[in-house]
Amino acid sequence: MYQFIARRLLSTIPVLAIVAVLVFLLLRLTPGDPAAILAGDAASPDQIAQIRVGLGLDKPIIVQFGIWASHVLRADLGESFYFKIKVTELIAQRLEPTLALSTLTILIAVLVAVPLGVIAAWRFGGWFDRALMGFSVLGFSIPVFVLAYILIWIVSLKLGWLPVQGYRRIADGFWPFLRHLILPSITLSVIYIALIARVTRASVVEALGEDYIRTARAKGLPESRVLIAHALANAAVPIVTVIGIGVALLIGGVVVTESVYAIPGLGRLTVDAVLARDFPTIQGVILFFSLVYVVVNLLVDLSYVFLDPRIRY
Repeated sequence: MYQFIARRLLSTIPVLAIVAVLVFLLLRLTPGDPAAILAGDAASPDQIAQIRVGLGLDKPIIVQFGIWASHVLRADLGESFYFKIKVTELIAQRLEPTLALSTLTILIAVLVAVPLGVIAAWRFGGWFDRALMGFSVLGFSIPVFVLAYILIWIVSLKLGWLPVQGYRRIADGFWPFLRHLILPSITLSVIYIALIARVTRASVVEALGEDYIRTARAKGLPESRVLIAHALANAAVPIVTVIGIGVALLIGGVVVTESVYAIPGLGRLTVDAVLARDFPTIQGVILFFSLVYVVVNLLVDLSYVFLDPRIRY
């Protein structure tokens, strides 16, 4: 197993290298000049050119990439054009809101979706199963920002149960911290619930048709134990796999959700950096998200060993 972990960790290097090259080139080849944005509308061409020299944007692209890559290898993501601080410090400052939002979203999604999927598989073809499938289609169809505004209008503006926007750090008190996260987490978890519930249902339906399920029932085991200890346990691998794959959806959803709810996390930082054409910040945040995605999928692969004893690395 240790050799497998070492190989997977080494394989992240070319993945991150490809991501770094693509992001770097896309930012440089798309229209928009960071120097012009920083200088303002009243700036003269000479002032813009001077800012470009100060930012190092006057050099050839290959030279710019070489300088940036050499800094990245030393764990230095550069300095933000717009915020004027180190990108690593900027990411550290914005990490807590995104981590809190993502963690609560995953907890809500798993705790809701897995039981729904198991019940739908148990009542395969019934009204609950059809309702869940309809919810899954709806969950995939509604854009995150549309659902966010609907929930804000109903829950916050009409009922007044939760804050409309903003974020409170956990140091300010657990309940204020949680109140500001509940609505964004529910918004972000809907598509995640739809995905996990659908896969859970399909996996458990397949497991319920196996011989060991008939044997368990023939032994007189309670139906709850048959569903959880036998069907769900043997369907765990695809469920955990889709949870890991869904992290990509989660990362994309965080950008939209944090923007709608004015949460000062990495998603909101990404939007601000794109609007300001802040190359170092965009590159640093995307590299960080890529690293998180690779690590999560590595952990998912390692979990297979504990979920299915037949799997060995």
